[in-house]
Amino acid sequence: MRILLTGGAGFIGSHLADRLLEHGHQVVCMDNLITGRVDNIAHLAGNPGFEFVKHDVSNYIFVKGSIDYVLHFASPASPVDYLTHPIKTLKVGSLGTHNSLGVAKQHGAKFLLASTSEVYGDPLVNPQPESYWGNVNSTGPRGVYDEAKRFAEAITLAYHRSHGIDVRIARIFNTYGERMRHHDGRVVPNFIDQALRDKDLTIYGDGTQTRSFCYVSDLVEGIMRLMDSDLNGPVNIGNPVELSVLDFANRIKEITGCKSGIVFEDLPVNDPRVRRPDITRAKEKLGWEPKVGLDEGLKKVVEWFRNNYPG
Repeated sequence: MRILLTGGAGFIGSHLADRLLEHGHQVVCMDNLITGRVDNIAHLAGNPGFEFVKHDVSNYIFVKGSIDYVLHFASPASPVDYLTHPIKTLKVGSLGTHNSLGVAKQHGAKFLLASTSEVYGDPLVNPQPESYWGNVNSTGPRGVYDEAKRFAEAITLAYHRSHGIDVRIARIFNTYGERMRHHDGRVVPNFIDQALRDKDLTIYGDGTQTRSFCYVSDLVEGIMRLMDSDLNGPVNIGNPVELSVLDFANRIKEITGCKSGIVFEDLPVNDPRVRRPDITRAKEKLGWEPKVGLDEGLKKVVEWFRNNYPG
């Protein structure tokens, strides 16, 4: 297939581009490089199946030639990014999704939306199944990302119902892996970067809030299986193993061998107290579940950080 991948220079997008090319597909990678990085796709330069187009998908999208699948991954995804770029985050979730769906409609292509566990907000149900409607503060600072993705899901299914577009929706939970930026702002790169510099690890809140972390290769495998499925409704893709942020910080300290302490700061507004996917649907319909254990994945990422962010 010839696939349009928006946000393809981002952390997850670049890993997905690698997998798609390995499977023999052609990839048109589109990114405005606000949060994506050329370094993430530099190794693909000269690959005859890969094409990079610098473009903001919030503006009209034009692609030469045929397109068989549109994968819409363009969006700031870290709190640092979407709080810095709130309007652009809302635009890429609304206008960018609309434009990407327009390409799918024009070419008769399938469409997959990279949504997020943030549509569940600060959940009152744990773990979170796809049937849960969420607990989101639409006017809070995090609302720019949460509501952008909730709108993106709504317009994706509206195109499915009104125009017959064959769509998929992946609700992606916390993902980590190589190519994350050390100043990303999310807990995995924050802790690893601080640990490797022997700085105190910063926990926001009291550390009892929980997260679940999925290694990027597992996530990409879930996306690939969802692409090939016939599921039009949302599907959780994430690791159901849940642990507290404090336990996670101690795990990072053990793996890195650092001498860092732990400091506590105020919890950001509307920061979720729990986050854990119910992956029953993915297991039953896609035959998918994570394979990479947390320690195994973290050791790979720590080594990558050591090599790419020395000192």
